[in-house]
Amino acid sequence: MKLRQIAHSRTGDKGNTLNVSVICYDARHYDHLLAHVTPERVKAHLSDVVKGDVTRFELPGIAAMNFVLGRALGGGVTRSLALDAHGKSLSSALMDLEVPEP
Repeated sequence: MKLRQIAHSRTGDKGNTLNVSVICYDARHYDHLLAHVTPERVKAHLSDVVKGDVTRFELPGIAAMNFVLGRALGGGVTRSLALDAHGKSLSSALMDLEVPEP
């Protein structure tokens, strides 16, 4: 199943770094997503764009994770010629990640 079936996402940018949140629709799926949405899988899934480290911060109180993606914005908004310089479409790309059904 696609990650988008059990979670949604938001993004934020700072320089050449992108934050991507993954928020469970149902808190009961949080542990399942922790097991299957790892920094390694996120980096592999977005490898065409993310050139730096991927760090995950866990937010169990709100059944969410925040991923910090280094070197993901082509140098940053003021330096990049990318059509999506803020990286907003990367949240949708991450939601295409395949995860097993809970």
